[in-house]
Amino acid sequence: MTSVDTAQADGLQTNFDQLLAANGIRMSAAQRRRLAWLSERLGPAVVHQASSVPARDHGVIILVEPPSGPAAEMLYRSLRANCAVVVPFGENPAFDFLKSKLTDFGTIGPSFDGPHEMWWGGLNWRPIAPEQGSRSEASLRVVSCYPRACGDDHARALRDKLAEFRIPCDIAPIDTADGEHMRAAEKSAFLLRMWEQHREPLLFIEADAVLSEPPMLPSSLACDIALHKWNRWEMSARTLYLARSPAAEAVLRNWHHIASAYPAVWEGYLLDQAWSLTSSQMALDTVWLPRSYHAPAEDAGTPRHTTVVHDLPTDSSDLGPDAEFGVAMRAARRASRSGGRDAMIVIRSQAASNNAITVIMRDIATSDAREMAASIEAVTGAFAADCGGFGRLELALCPWQDDIRAAKSAAKSANNRIIEIAPWQALPADLFRTVGQSRDAGSVVVMAGQHG
Repeated sequence: MTSVDTAQADGLQTNFDQLLAANGIRMSAAQRRRLAWLSERLGPAVVHQASSVPARDHGVIILVEPPSGPAAEMLYRSLRANCAVVVPFGENPAFDFLKSKLTDFGTIGPSFDGPHEMWWGGLNWRPIAPEQGSRSEASLRVVSCYPRACGDDHARALRDKLAEFRIPCDIAPIDTADGEHMRAAEKSAFLLRMWEQHREPLLFIEADAVLSEPPMLPSSLACDIALHKWNRWEMSARTLYLARSPAAEAVLRNWHHIASAYPAVWEGYLLDQAWSLTSSQMALDTVWLPRSYHAPAEDAGTPRHTTVVHDLPTDSSDLGPDAEFGVAMRAARRASRSGGRDAMIVIRSQAASNNAITVIMRDIATSDAREMAASIEAVTGAFAADCGGFGRLELALCPWQDDIRAAKSAAKSANNRIIEIAPWQALPADLFRTVGQSRDAGSVVVMAGQHG
């Protein structure tokens, strides 16, 4: 980067800091970097005002208040193709309706310096994707594995295409416990070996896939991981990009750990849980790859654009063999956010303690977006100021009673202390200290107070 480029980047960062501060928006460094990345490609950023129409020269629309149904429709119809919508409070389910109308491009998890999930999306991928057939300057290694019982011809088409595109690769047969079926633990173990063996970012592609063009999009996205959500909610491990970052490594290791513990569970759900766990603990920068990187064979030869074509049955039954499995997470994953039964954010303290405390935030479906965001910041800020001797804070957002019951059950099974609050309640500065000193370790502390 030249001195001129550096000066421009510093100026852009300053402008973003001023814009965010003026509107009371807290973002982590990773989230601000993504905002700058979008603005460099699409144009200036602006905070959207309710009932207004975005100006044509604005490339990034920052949305801090969830629009009503008619307002969401009006905003959607006013968007131009080469712009992006950014929701800095993406954990709030009140934004789900607008998200459902857009293509979700990515999400960045919360962290201590930005305790919110940031979501970004738009109308289509074209404005931010590289030109078809273009090559990124970033390095990339394609890796793949398949059960040894399938034979060497299983990956021949993929290997030949990668050679044609001059993309370095490692494609290898592996021994599997179930013959021609590969478990998630076996796939993730192979990926860990590749991670430790190579220094480039890794792009895993299922061995029986066919490439229509060089799969270079992930290497141009400056993210930690990139994958596709089939049906907008099922995370698929058929195409999985891992950058050389601590966050990407954490996802991979968490996936292998969970997959080894639950070998009978289908890999998409296990990857989903690893993503949720990692995203709650660090600002994991995730990009949701377009369908062209997870195209079923029926897409090939149609007007639909394809890059990676997978040998999938038309009903995709191998992705989620149990239609009811994971029902609780579908609404949240369609909106690219944590579900009510997952911890939205996990923060560790400096206390030398294994004791953890779970804060359950209820009534979020009837709370103002700013009010809810302020409450999240108040909880994390209070824990940072005085952790009360707890080594870890887990914050779960629960819109429904079923979510509250599930979150309480999970917290009790982990021997966590539990506090239940609503977004509109004021928190005492010594909240965690008071709970930590209480002798009734099995009780749930329910904060009292009336809606302001």
